[in-house]
Amino acid sequence: MVHQEQSAEEMDERSGHRLARIQPHLQSGKLDFMPTLGIGQPALDLATAFPQATPASIFPPSVSDYYQLDDLLSPEDVALRKRVRDVMETHIAPVMAKYWEKAEFPFEVVPKLASLMVAGGTIKGYGCPGLSVLGSALTMSEVARVDASCSTFLLVHSSLCMTTIAMLGSEDQKQKYLPGLAHLDTVGCWALTEPAYGSDASSLNTTAVKVDGGWKLNGQKRWIGNSTFADVSIIFARNTSTNQINGFIVKKGSPGYKATKIENKIGLRMVQNGDILMKDVFIPDEDRLPGINSFQDTNKVLAVSRIMVAWQPIGISMGVYDVCHRYLQERKQFGAPLAALQISQEKLVRMLANIQAMSLLGWRLCKLYEVGKMTPGQASLCKAWNTLRARETVALGREVLGGNGILSDFLVAKAFCDLEPIYTYEGTYEVNVLVTGREITGIASIKPATAGKAKGLLISQEQGAKLHSAL
Repeated sequence: MVHQEQSAEEMDERSGHRLARIQPHLQSGKLDFMPTLGIGQPALDLATAFPQATPASIFPPSVSDYYQLDDLLSPEDVALRKRVRDVMETHIAPVMAKYWEKAEFPFEVVPKLASLMVAGGTIKGYGCPGLSVLGSALTMSEVARVDASCSTFLLVHSSLCMTTIAMLGSEDQKQKYLPGLAHLDTVGCWALTEPAYGSDASSLNTTAVKVDGGWKLNGQKRWIGNSTFADVSIIFARNTSTNQINGFIVKKGSPGYKATKIENKIGLRMVQNGDILMKDVFIPDEDRLPGINSFQDTNKVLAVSRIMVAWQPIGISMGVYDVCHRYLQERKQFGAPLAALQISQEKLVRMLANIQAMSLLGWRLCKLYEVGKMTPGQASLCKAWNTLRARETVALGREVLGGNGILSDFLVAKAFCDLEPIYTYEGTYEVNVLVTGREITGIASIKPATAGKAKGLLISQEQGAKLHSAL
């Protein structure tokens, strides 16, 4: 058959037809249902059109407990894990990819999360569940196994906002705020990080000025999860009188307080991270947290929440492994399932080994905390090492899924991206490692040398070289 090239006139005519199709949608401003410039067929339903691989909307059973670590759990913790797992697989898994793609928070699943009665974690009373620290950590991992964004939503709400009020708030503040937060009738956020201060969180620019009857807050916060819809925000600011860090409870709708969504994230896309701008925000004295009088008080909360963060990568890795385990047995190439290939088995076993080691480290950390022996360095090491191993695990999962490894439908691509912010938040890998390094050596190395010290070091090195040459 002779190939006939289209003339310029014919191409212009086709383009005109295409533009005519979309012109009414452009004029109306309704672009949701705008036809594509091509044929415009709907996406395939993977479950029916591609029977060789079940999508993660139908979540696989958990098969990652190779060393039977469930034997280390109490019957209550085992029952809690099963209850959370059932809700996540049944109600969250079917919708997670849709909301992740749209970068929207799945408000429709909040009632299901509330029904678990896990918000508040280890807090006793005030409508909170009073879980063991291990039980709370298991909850975090089970939520993260299906969806990391939902686990981060709960982490910020429960392990940061609620824990701060419980540990460092007044009795009146606990009575006023915790019951509603425990039932997810209200949602909380926790605002420490600023545009200019991430790892150097103790050097805050946000200020708190004492005025009659309260305080006025001015400044900015960045990367604050849940902030665009939170009813209660924990804000950290520098007291201009003492130059120390104080904490405040800021209610939604306070004059001068504005939170806007950070766009274009590639990870935890369902989490609504925001920029907060405060201009003369008045906070009554009753909403100043009396237990926060320095950055060291803030660290008390971070030490607890870092345990929960250390269990997020465990859960993410479990979910990735479960999906890959099923996929490799379903997907056939060269007349055999991919699971029959040696290279697939090697990668799958490496993923499994990582999960066993991460889980044991997380379990031991919880036990140390429960008996009052956990140190900040131990918490930092667990968070840093688990996120590092999880990074390797999801990367291996991406490899064994081949081309489907870049589709959010099969969880792994989504988990690959979601792990990146977890690797960084609540202390980057490097900062957490150096916290542990400081603890085991007694030498602090997190902050770089000042300009003066660096100059002095250079001079001493030059003098040493001269002395050596003279000898």
